[in-house]
Amino acid sequence: MSSPIQLTEKYERNGWPAVQRPDCPPPSGWSLELVNALNHIHHHALSPNGDEVAYVEARDGRSDIFVQPLSGGWPRRLTVNRAKTIYWWDSPPAWSPNGRFLAFTMNGHVHLMPADGRALPRNLTDFTASTWSPVWLPDSSGIIVTTHRRGCSQLLLTDVNGRWPRPLTDHPDTDSYDAQVSENGRFLLTSHRPRSDLNRLHISRIDLQTGEAHLLTGEAGQKDWHPRWSPDGQQIAFLSQRSGWTNIWLMDGDGGQKRPLSPLSHDVESFTWSPDGSRIAATISRNCAVDVALIDVASGELRYLATGQGVYSTPHWSPGGEFLTVAYEDPQTPPDVYRIDTATGQRTQITFSQLPAFAAHQLVMPELISYASYDGLEIQALLTRPAKSNQAAIVRPHGGPTDQYQFVWDPLAQYLVAKGYTFCTPNFRGSTGYGVAFEHANYHDWGGGDTQDCLYAARYLGQQPWLDPARIGIFGSSYGGYMVACCLALDPDYLYACGVSKYGDANLYSSWAQCEMETRLYTEMQIGHPAGRWDVYRAGSPIHHIANVQKPVLLLHGLNDDVVPPQASEEWAEALRRHDKVYEYKTYADEPHGFLKLETELDWQRRMERFFDWYLHI
Repeated sequence: MSSPIQLTEKYERNGWPAVQRPDCPPPSGWSLELVNALNHIHHHALSPNGDEVAYVEARDGRSDIFVQPLSGGWPRRLTVNRAKTIYWWDSPPAWSPNGRFLAFTMNGHVHLMPADGRALPRNLTDFTASTWSPVWLPDSSGIIVTTHRRGCSQLLLTDVNGRWPRPLTDHPDTDSYDAQVSENGRFLLTSHRPRSDLNRLHISRIDLQTGEAHLLTGEAGQKDWHPRWSPDGQQIAFLSQRSGWTNIWLMDGDGGQKRPLSPLSHDVESFTWSPDGSRIAATISRNCAVDVALIDVASGELRYLATGQGVYSTPHWSPGGEFLTVAYEDPQTPPDVYRIDTATGQRTQITFSQLPAFAAHQLVMPELISYASYDGLEIQALLTRPAKSNQAAIVRPHGGPTDQYQFVWDPLAQYLVAKGYTFCTPNFRGSTGYGVAFEHANYHDWGGGDTQDCLYAARYLGQQPWLDPARIGIFGSSYGGYMVACCLALDPDYLYACGVSKYGDANLYSSWAQCEMETRLYTEMQIGHPAGRWDVYRAGSPIHHIANVQKPVLLLHGLNDDVVPPQASEEWAEALRRHDKVYEYKTYADEPHGFLKLETELDWQRRMERFFDWYLHI
């Protein structure tokens, strides 16, 4: 029997390594240390009395919980040992309805602590292996948590003392999540995902007294999710793709009279009811920006409250409805929490994360562009042009693939632009924000049309007068890294001069077989099970075409990655080595899918900078 492959932290190469070029120094006033210096504020929640916001702040190698008074002053730090988390998998702290406590996930369990910070967090859920997503009952005593049982996500009810829980869901082969309790504490709404139909999401109502469950939505292949009670408990708002877009729909509390709230040809990202139930605040994706709108529930009339080239998220209503708190960021402004007056739209900043050294720079606002792909489909992208071009460009496809590159804060992109690189981020088919048909356009076609969309980004850039078509590189993380493999291995025109893959893969089948369950189900939702769609897995795996790669490759991967397993880059590196290709390959111990350590961030960014400086810069 052969020995298992031992994956250890290492660096290997085949060909000349990308050592530092003295003639390509950092831009004046810039450093990669500066790029990584900002504290990242995210996942905020407004207190029940509207006086404070709790939020997560990534700083000092931790992701701790802070509370900031809206009246100003210093924030108070509630936790001191919450491990650094990947922010897109994190969640906001949950205020108890009486405002006395905060519940949050830490070290794999739901913890509770006083909101004034006068006691340390207590683990409430040591009765099971792990829990997350705490939701309070109106009495400020009961707490619903999510856990894994028999391979599926299920809901449990415990209390502030962590008493032995009562199961609320126990569906075989069905995931239950996103618990929402009615104002009277009687009923629970929850979303379900049956494993037998991964493109179906349905909503149930559970009587917390009797345990009786009633299915409110549930059509084959239809996604309904994010149910939210109206304050009086008579209506339920939810997200649905019934119209061909992700829009807000309404139904009666018993599931009757389903109707769209305000039909839009745009995707809604999030929403929340006003305290009096007369309005809904929604964040709406439009042309790579996310705006805030207020929708009148009775008439469906929509009024945009805050717009522009930026991204608003997670709105929370004040108790009297006179203001919202939101998170906001744009390419020139780091993420922070703001207050928006619901009558005037006036915005007031609550948290302050910007650094003076960043504020001193003239950061560049991207330009929204579009280009036709191979089949005529219009692809939107953000194009960031440097003040003085070095005639080279970097294309960065996003991860997902169900994601979207938006007008967000991206200090690494600004650093590369300051060096003279043009930066382009295409929203290829499969991206969110453009309706269901576009989002599903790469179903059963990973590595096909989406690869062409990325190749046509290089064709578009090659036609721009300030760029050299022979000096265009590609860089991506996760699914974006997979796009790197596809573009380098499946392009007979060799449009890209080099590629950098950060925890990407090149073999759909082996990645599916080795990744964690959620990623496996996510893959099957879009391209099916390999037993029935082997042709799709085979056609979408550029590992079979590594002999065609002609340009240098840099591979970067964390050894604790269970989303794209590190064996994926090991397999890719082995194929490059076997075919005598030029590549560099660096792995990082104890790093998951989304690097966490400052030293790792600085190392991979330096390697990528050197790599592009050698193969794109003249």
